[in-house]
Amino acid sequence: MKDALDRKIIAALQANARQSTAKIAAQVGVARTTVHERIARMEREGTIKGYTVVLGDSDALPMVQVIVMLAVTQQDTPKIIRRLEDYPEIKLCLSVNGEFDLMLSVEAPRIEDLDVLVDELGLIPGVNRTKTHVVFGRRIDRD
Repeated sequence: MKDALDRKIIAALQANARQSTAKIAAQVGVARTTVHERIARMEREGTIKGYTVVLGDSDALPMVQVIVMLAVTQQDTPKIIRRLEDYPEIKLCLSVNGEFDLMLSVEAPRIEDLDVLVDELGLIPGVNRTKTHVVFGRRIDRD
């Protein structure tokens, strides 16, 4: 169970996972060994599954983005989400209400790559229907 200190440590890691435990400790007001032990525990328990690289915007890496809506069989949802984690192109997965159950934000260098990916998503057992929207641009982006 995460407490307030765990959440502060996670927030510090999300801001910069490469910063030292000493720097995180100074930010959250505890000893470096406490931060080290907390991070190790959260990694063991699966709260922290890994670390990643966030790429900056670059004209060298233009990306096409689509929103994919999935209608799924409810009892298959956990299994489907585990499968979705295998696709690095999926940047976000949200549970939503209404006619669809999951909303995915998906990015790839070419629309053809996304076409193949959406076809694969439709073949996952428990996925009943998909609907895809191409993103033309970002009007508000607070990330």
